[in-house]
Amino acid sequence: MNNNSPNLFQVNLPRVQSWLTIVAICLLLGSLGLGWLVKSALVIIGLAIITPIVGFLGFFWWLRRSIVEAECPVCSNPLQGVNGSEIQCNNCGELLKVDRGQLVRDTPPDTIDVIAVEVIKD
Repeated sequence: MNNNSPNLFQVNLPRVQSWLTIVAICLLLGSLGLGWLVKSALVIIGLAIITPIVGFLGFFWWLRRSIVEAECPVCSNPLQGVNGSEIQCNNCGELLKVDRGQLVRDTPPDTIDVIAVEVIKD
C-alpha cells in the first residue's frame, strides 16, 4: 500500500449508489411517458411529511385559544379548563362550566343562586 498517494477523490459508493439508482429509475420512468407516476409519488411523500406538521401546529393554535385559566367563583382556587367544557373544582368540589373565558357555576334549571351577605346590627 502506498501511503504517499493523495486521496483527492474518495467517494463513498454505497450512499451515492442508492441515490443514483433512484435518479436512474425516475429518469427511466420519465422517458417511458410515466413521469406522472414519479410526480404523484413525490406529491404523496410531500403530503406525508407536511400533513403531520400542519396538524401539530393547528392543534397547538386551537389549544392556546381554548384553554381558560380562572379562579373558582366559590373558593377562589385557580383552575384551568377548555372552553365549553365542564370541570370540577379540586378544592371545593363545585361543578363549574367554562363559558366565554370564565368559570360559572353549573346550576340546575329553576335554581335561584343567592349570595349570603352578613348584616351587622348596631
